[in-house]
Amino acid sequence: MNPEQPLGSVIQGSLSQGLEVRLHADVLVEDMRVGKFLVVQGVRSRFFCMLTDVALGTSSPRILSNPPDPSNLFLQEVLAGTGTYGTINLTPMLMFTPANRDRPDSGKTSDKNKTKKAAGKLGSYEAQTNDVELQPVKTIPSHFSQVYDAAHRDFRAVFGWEDDPNRRNFAIGQPIDMDVPICIDLDRFVERSNGIFGKSGTGKSFLTRLLLSGIIRKRAAVNLIFDMHSEYGWEAAREGKQFSTVKGLRQLFPDRVQVYTLDPESTKRRGVRDAQELYISYDQIDVEDLALVRGELNLSEASLENAIILRNEFGKTWITRLMSMSNEEIQEFCEVKMGSKSSIMALQRKLTRLDDLKYLRNTCPKNYVGQILESLEAGKHVVIEFGSQSNMLSYMLATNVIARRIHASYVHKAEKFLQTKNPSDRPHQLVITIEEAHRFLDPSTVRQTIFGTIAREMRKYFVTLLVVDQRPSGIDNEVMSQVGTRITALLNDEKDIDAIFTGVSGGQALRSVLAKLDSKQQALILGHAVPMPVVVRTRPYDETFYAEIGDRAWEEMPNEPLFRAAEAAKADLGF
Repeated sequence: MNPEQPLGSVIQGSLSQGLEVRLHADVLVEDMRVGKFLVVQGVRSRFFCMLTDVALGTSSPRILSNPPDPSNLFLQEVLAGTGTYGTINLTPMLMFTPANRDRPDSGKTSDKNKTKKAAGKLGSYEAQTNDVELQPVKTIPSHFSQVYDAAHRDFRAVFGWEDDPNRRNFAIGQPIDMDVPICIDLDRFVERSNGIFGKSGTGKSFLTRLLLSGIIRKRAAVNLIFDMHSEYGWEAAREGKQFSTVKGLRQLFPDRVQVYTLDPESTKRRGVRDAQELYISYDQIDVEDLALVRGELNLSEASLENAIILRNEFGKTWITRLMSMSNEEIQEFCEVKMGSKSSIMALQRKLTRLDDLKYLRNTCPKNYVGQILESLEAGKHVVIEFGSQSNMLSYMLATNVIARRIHASYVHKAEKFLQTKNPSDRPHQLVITIEEAHRFLDPSTVRQTIFGTIAREMRKYFVTLLVVDQRPSGIDNEVMSQVGTRITALLNDEKDIDAIFTGVSGGQALRSVLAKLDSKQQALILGHAVPMPVVVRTRPYDETFYAEIGDRAWEEMPNEPLFRAAEAAKADLGF
């Protein structure tokens, strides 16, 4: 379509309900798709709008009572645009207004001339200039204002461009019907907790890889990724009829990403190079960690209460002491400390399941969590692979234990920075990525997990979450309201759709947009990191993307000076 050709005229509307537009006779209603972006040219402002509904109308009910014969194309063409027409509903999202609109003009100028001058200004602005400012929509255009396709300059003015030197913008995709990048502001993205949602098979993992790659490339934050299904660190399988793989973050950024593994054997079988082993000792597990997995271990409330008694008596070694206690020792302990023998024996029996977790040790020779912290402090991104240890008990326990200790360290560092105000003491902004987030953030357990604490604190201690989930309705409403940016692929369940729009004004109009998404490579983005909700065709995660975003490994860089120096040294030695 020609963006300079008007598509229709505003015939009615309101600020709360949106605008109704009647399409011109030469515009095909089938070209109007839900999620499309259009602009309405007002007298003083240009309104950037999202199309939320399409309908058919007639000028007389007699036409519906006696429709033309399907073979009578002449009569159909006569009626088109007069007797029959298409209408669309638009939701205004932003206003473009000349920055100098309110400056007084020199001399006496009629209101009519001022109006013409303002309209001409709006029609000729360029996005890279400062002549236009974005404003929230607080009014609507007048009757018969003309509607146009959104042009490249409109998108550039709203979403910016990836090479903007003043902002860390990352192109996450394109509008459904245009070839222009849609960027998110990574600085705003990482300063709050965010979510990637969608039902199974809609490409949540690919979206997560895209965003993590952008954060790494633009150096917006450091990432700690709990990789439940081993999809982010090294290569992973691509969905499709023919088997193929996609590169992981370690392959794209070999010098900036470090892989840790809780299952070294599985990691070696997958061909991952230089992965660091990671173990957790029993003395690092607290009662709060067991409360999170009480469902997987089938622990009663009485067992957890007696676990607190054991911890208060034996300190950090309480699990090791409990596992070695005989029935007589348990009886004697209960008589002295007023515990319940049956509950403690049940706790002892159920904790034997922890022996099946490969990464648990009675004692660890070194502080593995400390190693992760050192990597994060050095600006490296950490991927923790679970391999065969990806069941929910294993994933939830390890994730909570590690994140709790890292958060405690960040709290200490943030408090020191607030005291000294020394820029060198400021910790790196940290983004923690977790999958199956509703398991950690559901209303019954959110108070017992470190992730609920992080979500509520927002950026207070420079730690935020990136939650990946297919059941947003399972996440506590208070936590969901703190999710700054929501990137949502197709969802079908009404409860999940309601959860996405928790705390979002105008969510009702966007529900129809979300319901019409394709099952692959489309997403609705709304929240803190974008100036307005937008539907995108997500950027392909392919060889082109690798070349644009990744750091080439040394073996792929034959022209680098270091490589040439090594080759020269070999020649001198006669190799």
